[in-house]
Amino acid sequence: MKALAIRKNQIHVVGDRELNCTGTPVYFDVEGVPDRDFYYLAGLRYESGGSVVQCSYWADDATDESKMWTAFLRTISTIEAPQLIHYGSYETHFLRRMKHRYPTEHADLVDRLISSAVNLLSVIYTHVYFPTYSNRLKDVAGYLGFRWSEISPSGLTALSWRLQWEHSRSDDLEQRLLVYNAEDCAAAQTVAEALLAISPALSTQKDPNPNIVSVTSMRREYPQRFGQVDFALTEFQQINDAAHWNHQRDKVYVRSSERLKGLRREASRPKATVPMNKVVSVEESFPTDCSLCGATKLYRFGRLSHVVHDLRLSGTGIKRWAVRYSFQRYICWNCKRAFQLHHRPFRYGHNLCAYAAYQVIELHLPQNAVAKSMEQLFGLPMSRGLINHLKVRIAERYEGTYRTILDRIVGGKLVHADETRVIVAGKEAYVWVFASLEEVAFVYSDTREAATPQEVLKGFRGVLVTDFYAGYDSIDCLQQKCLIHLIRDINDDIYKQPFNEEIKEIARQFADLLKPIVESVDRFGLKTHHLRKHKKAVHRFFERLSDRTFQTEVAVGYRKRFERNRDRLFTFLDHDGVPWNNNNAEHAIKAFVPLRNIIGGTSTPKGIRDYLVLLSVCETCKCKGARFLDFLLSDESNLDRFVSRRRC
Repeated sequence: MKALAIRKNQIHVVGDRELNCTGTPVYFDVEGVPDRDFYYLAGLRYESGGSVVQCSYWADDATDESKMWTAFLRTISTIEAPQLIHYGSYETHFLRRMKHRYPTEHADLVDRLISSAVNLLSVIYTHVYFPTYSNRLKDVAGYLGFRWSEISPSGLTALSWRLQWEHSRSDDLEQRLLVYNAEDCAAAQTVAEALLAISPALSTQKDPNPNIVSVTSMRREYPQRFGQVDFALTEFQQINDAAHWNHQRDKVYVRSSERLKGLRREASRPKATVPMNKVVSVEESFPTDCSLCGATKLYRFGRLSHVVHDLRLSGTGIKRWAVRYSFQRYICWNCKRAFQLHHRPFRYGHNLCAYAAYQVIELHLPQNAVAKSMEQLFGLPMSRGLINHLKVRIAERYEGTYRTILDRIVGGKLVHADETRVIVAGKEAYVWVFASLEEVAFVYSDTREAATPQEVLKGFRGVLVTDFYAGYDSIDCLQQKCLIHLIRDINDDIYKQPFNEEIKEIARQFADLLKPIVESVDRFGLKTHHLRKHKKAVHRFFERLSDRTFQTEVAVGYRKRFERNRDRLFTFLDHDGVPWNNNNAEHAIKAFVPLRNIIGGTSTPKGIRDYLVLLSVCETCKCKGARFLDFLLSDESNLDRFVSRRRC
C-alpha cells in the first residue's frame, strides 16, 4: 500500500469481498471473564416493526449463565430468519461453548445461528483498509462516526468494572456494563452498514464516493515499477527510447569519450576460440555395408570433428579442459547417405556437469549465476537454459541412486517424515522428506494428501517419527509423535492465555514427566534398557490427566489430544534408537528451503523432481560423512560403495 497514491481519510478496498445478509440482521456482542471461562452478559440489537430493539441478558455468577443462555435463545427464536452479526471470533466461541455446555431443544437453531453468523472482522481483513491504526471495533466504528459514552472504552476496562461489581454489587457499575455492551452492538451495526455501502459506492459511475477507493484503480506513485510505458504521444516514445541506458552508452557517450570508443571496439571483436588440450583421432575398420540400404559400395567422405568441453579438478584448483574428437565420415554410393560409425559424445564432460550441479544444489546458486561464472572463469559461453540441461542430465544419471536411497529408508527400522509447501508453475504443491539416520529422500507431490506418504511407506514396518499432521495417522506402522511440537503448542497457548491456570498445570506435569526422561537419553542414549523405567511415570501422568476435570476449552482440548495420541507419544521408551523428536526431518527441510528460495516458483513439476533427486543424494552424502562434489566427480553411482572405498 505504501507505493500507491494513498489519500488521508480514504477507505481502500482490495478485491470484491462483500457482506452477505440473507436474513434479519441481529447485531450481537458478548462480555465474559476469559480466565474463568464464564460469560456474564450478552446483547442483541435488531429491528422490529420499524423500531430498534435492544436486549441485554445478565448473569450474576456462573450459576446464572444457563438462565442467560435460555433467555437469549428465547428471544432469538421469536425473530424471523435471524442472522447474527458480530465483530471478532469471541461471540462464535460463545455460541459453540454454550451449545456444548447447556444442551437444549433449540440445538438446530443454534447450529443455524453458528453457520450463518457473520464476523465483520473477517470481512474487513485483507479486503477493506480503513484509515485507522488498527482494525479494532473502537477504531473502525470511531472513524465512521460512532461515539461511546465512556471516554476510553475497551474490553479490559469492562473486565475491570465486572470485577469491581462482584465485590460491591453496585447498580451503577452494572448499568455501565449494560450500556457498554449495547453500544458495542450499535457500533457493530454502524460498521456493517458501512460495509454494505462499499460495493454500491465503487460501482456508481456518475457520482462515485471519493472516500471509498478500489486499490486496482489507484496509480502507483513511488517507487515506479520497471516495464513498458504506454505513451499518449509517439514523440514521447521516441524521447523515452533515446534515454535508454544502452542507447546513451553506445550512441551518445561513446562519441565524447575515447575510452568508451576503445571499449566498444574491443567488445565488437570476435571472441578467441577455446584452445584444445588434446586431439583424439578415432580410427575404426572400414564398414562393410550401409546400415540403411545394405549396399556395399561405400566411400570415405571426409572427416568430422567434435569438441568436448570439460574441467580438470585438482587439490589446488580447476582447469578448463577441451578435447577435439575426429571421426571418419562415409557415404553410400547407392542411397547417397553420409554417416559415421561412432556417435558423437555429449558436448560437455562429466566433471563440468558435476561441478554445475554442485553449485546449484549445494551452494544454492541461481542457474544464471552459474552460467555467468562458467563464462568468466573458463571462457565457456553458457546460458541458464544450458545449466538447467546439465542439471537434468546429472539428475537422470543418479535416478537409480535416488531410488536406492528411498528403498533403504523404507526397508529400515526408523523413518522421520515431514512436508513443506513449494510454488510450482504458479501453483501450490508440496515436498515431502523421508529420512533415516544415514539417508534422506525428498518426494514431490501436487497436494498435501496422505496418499503420498502412504505410497512411499508401503511395506514399512519400523517406527515413523512425525509431527501431529493427521495425514500420517493413516499409515499402518508404529509411530512416535514429535514432543517438541507438542511443547511448542503448549507454550504458545500459555502466552495466549496467561491467566489460565489449567493449561499451566498440564504444562508443569508434562515438563516434570519429560525432564528426567530427556536426562536419561542424554546420559545413556536411546536405549530401551535405561528408558523403560520411566513408563510408570507416564502411566501416572495419564491417570492424573483423565481424573482431572477441566473447565476451560483449551485444557479440555489438550486432555483429548494427549488421550488420542497416548500410544504415539512415548513409543521411543520401548524401541532402541528411536528419538523423541522429529529434528532429522526438520533439518532436511531446512536444506530444501534455500533451494526453494532460489527456484522462486518458476520451475515445473519435472524440474522440481530433478532438483529433489540431486538434493536427496547431496543430503545423504552429508549424513554418511562424504562430500557431494567428490561423489559426483567419482563417476560412481553406488553411494555405499563410494563411502566404503574412501574409508579403506
